[in-house]
Amino acid sequence: MPAYFVAIRESTQDAEELKIYSEKAAQARTDALMPLAFYGPFRMTEGEPMEGAVILQFPTFEDAEAWYDSPAYQEAVVHRFRGATYRTFIIQGVE
Repeated sequence: MPAYFVAIRESTQDAEELKIYSEKAAQARTDALMPLAFYGPFRMTEGEPMEGAVILQFPTFEDAEAWYDSPAYQEAVVHRFRGATYRTFIIQGVE
């Protein structure tokens, strides 16, 4: 079953840190990762405001975890932590 990594950016504190994150995260990309949504136009329908969102698809839940836990992505993600406030999660999809 596919799995999805969802990142919701709530607010930006340091755009330069996010730029570094973006560069390093691109280097952590794997063939298993397929972007489905990437900071495109959106309409808030309920809940707290957000600045944007990303949805990445992976073949399996384990593939998503392996990507997130990889040394390459963990090197990148510290810059996201410094640059903005996010909520993220991995969720298993359905067939």
